[in-house]
This record gives sequence, structure tokens and C-alpha cells, in this order.
Amino acid sequence: MLGRLKNIGKEKNLSSLMANVSVAFLGLVSFMLLTRQLDKELFGEWVLFITLATFVDLLRFGLTRTSSVRLLSGADNQKQKTILGATYKINLILLGILTFLCWSILGFFELNGIEVNNGYGLFLLYYPFLALSNLSWNNAMALFQSEQNFRRMMLVRLSNVGLFCLFLVLNQFWLKLGLLEIIWVNILVNAISSVWCSIKYWDGLCYVRQTEKAIEKELVNFGKYSMGTLVSSSLLKSSDTFIIGMSPFLGSAGIAMYAIPLKLTDLLGIPLHSFAMTAYPRMSKKSIEGDLGGVKKIFYSYVGIITLLFFPVALVSFVFAEYMVLFLGGKEYMDSLPLLTLIFRVFTIYIMLLPIDRFTGVLLDSINRPKLNLYKVLVMTFANIVLNILAVFVFKSLVAVAV
Repeated sequence: MLGRLKNIGKEKNLSSLMANVSVAFLGLVSFMLLTRQLDKELFGEWVLFITLATFVDLLRFGLTRTSSVRLLSGADNQKQKTILGATYKINLILLGILTFLCWSILGFFELNGIEVNNGYGLFLLYYPFLALSNLSWNNAMALFQSEQNFRRMMLVRLSNVGLFCLFLVLNQFWLKLGLLEIIWVNILVNAISSVWCSIKYWDGLCYVRQTEKAIEKELVNFGKYSMGTLVSSSLLKSSDTFIIGMSPFLGSAGIAMYAIPLKLTDLLGIPLHSFAMTAYPRMSKKSIEGDLGGVKKIFYSYVGIITLLFFPVALVSFVFAEYMVLFLGGKEYMDSLPLLTLIFRVFTIYIMLLPIDRFTGVLLDSINRPKLNLYKVLVMTFANIVLNILAVFVFKSLVAVAV
């Protein structure tokens, strides 16, 4: 037991955890500032915009990141350049397709007078700009993860999350800017991180001409399953927000309220994400070497220890749920405190199931069985969407959505 805990707590795991904790802390501060700078309706529109953006980013980079991390692990310098160039080229093509789709759908809505939640409109108009601004630094993340260089990963992420948080602090006390200005600043800080990665040759932009069709094909063939898995996994949570946003009864205010306990749940999942990032390259390397016994040993170590670590966290969160919700949301949500507390307590039960689910997916990807992982997640996602529709349009209940 102690030996396994020591193995989990190796330097790279701690570096990954520190990187994610640092970024998450600034993200938490930004979230708290936004709940206090925007009223419920506008905050709900922001949440819908950023949730959609995060979801589509997963689609874009899901096609290449998991497969490129797998190929980059152990590759020589020249091969790394070829892989990075190929991933950048694929993501650039995806950006063009998504830009065309977003602006075409927006034009269709406006020409036909179709009214949708303003959060959807903001996404369709501004996402292509955000997607361009975050392309390079997101592409560089695959290189950092394959090299287990979590310090560099942390610095790049802090360069945009930190600057955005600093802007929100200034906005809280002096600037008093609105939602549209906040969106444009978010685009700007992402662009700063991307320019940095391009200048340092981390993103693959300079290697686009060195791509090989065989590498591109391998990335896409593997990535189509991992992308489906990532997108489906994201839909397990984000479909709640999308469906609430379609409801005339709950609307933007419902999104704003639901976002608070959901954000707390995301924070509790940070250690899991950090350990998964370090486990995947290790398990992939063992799999490529043909050491399936080594793969299983890593899998059991992570699942067992992290499940035990999550139990006291979930228990404390259940007991002190009311205080945690109030701290995050502020006085604006005092009237909804009993409802939000109940939603978060439902989520603490969900937290206990996360380790076995996450690492089963990591295991299937690392042994080159992404199709099985995709099928697993698709079943979960389909059930979640169907039940969400019932919860929102039949029961009209945010608690039912959480359940």
C-alpha cells in the first residue's frame, strides 16, 4: 500500500498536479469574479459560451492530441517535428471547417428570424476568433505531455489564465466592462500564449511543410476514436448546460445556478486529471514494448490509491456543501442556496465513480483499443442526454439534471 502510494507520488505526478492546481486556482478566482461582475442572465450566457467553446476545442484537439502524445512518446527529434507539423496542419483544416459552420449557422438563424439563447449566438459569432487564438498553445500541449514537461505546460497555461484573471481583478474594481469586452480579452490572452509557443517552436507551425501523409493518416485513424471518446465524455457534463440553455423555463439563470456546483465538482476532479496525464504516456510506453503486465500494474496502482484518496474528499464536500457553494457563488445566489447545495451533494456521489471510469478509458487508449473506450462512453452519454431532456422539459428540475 505504502509502496504504491509512493509510486503515485513521484515527481512527475506532483509536477502535473501542481500545474493543474495552479491553473485551476486562477480559473476558480476568475469564476468567482465573473459571478460578481455579471448578473445571473449574463453569467449564464458566458457559461454557455465558454462551455460550448471548451466542448468544440475537445473535438478539434481530440482528433490529434491523444494519438500525437502516443506517437511523440519516445520519438526522436526529427520524428517529433514531423508529428507536430502534421497535428498543426490537421487542426488548421479543422479550424477552417468550424469557422465556416459557425458563421453559416449564425447567418441562417438571422435570415430566418430564429431566436436562440444569446449564449449560442455569442458562440457562433466569436468562437472562430477564440479558436484561432488558442490553436498554437493547445497544439504544444501534446509535446509537453509526451515529454512529461509539466513545468512548461504550467507556464504556458498560466500565461493566458493568469492574464485573464488579472484583467478580471482590474475589471472588478476599476474598468467595469461588460460581457462582450470580457470575451475579447479572453481571445487576446489566448493569442499571447499561442504567439509565445510559435516563437519557441513548440506548436509545430514551422514544421507543417515536413508532414508525411502516413503520419497524418495514423493520427486521424487513431484520433477519430479518441476524439469521439473525448467529445462523448465532455457531453456527459456539458450536455446538461446545453439542454438547460434550450429550456424557456430554466434558461440562462438556470445555467448560472447549475454552473456553481458543477464548477466545484470540476475542481475536485483536478487531481484525477493530473494523474491521468502522467499515467497515459507510461502505460502507452509499456504497451508499445509489449509489457502488458506492466500496464496492468500501473492501472491497478492508480485506480486503487486514487479511489481511496477521493473518499474523504467526497465526504467532506458532502458535509460542508452549503459553505462551499456560498463561497463560490457569492450573495447573488443566497436565495438559491438550498437548491444548489442539494445539487452539489448529488455530485459528491458521482465523484466517487470517477477514478475507475477515467482510468479504464486511459487503459483502453494506451493498449490501442480506442474503439472500445468510445463505445463505453457513447452508452453513458446517450443515457445522460435522454435523461437530461426528461429532467429539463418534463420535470423542469435542476436536481433531476444532476441525478
